[in-house]
Amino acid sequence: MRSLLIKDTTREERMRIVQEGLNQCGGACEFCNGCDNLGGGSTDAFYQPYIDGEKELRELNMEYGKRSGTVR
Repeated sequence: MRSLLIKDTTREERMRIVQEGLNQCGGACEFCNGCDNLGGGSTDAFYQPYIDGEKELRELNMEYGKRSGTVR
């Protein structure tokens, strides 16, 4: 498995990583607000700090889990 860390990826690769990861739910995400319904907010806005190289993907996923009550 290749590294998903910011230091090991380009912005374009991070965009692709987020898009591929979000497709795992079976939805196309366009006009989907499923994540927002769970308290995670808009997927575009939520994962933007990772795409921009500001926060690691793991950090964002942990934040999402805390908001939606799935991580204890």
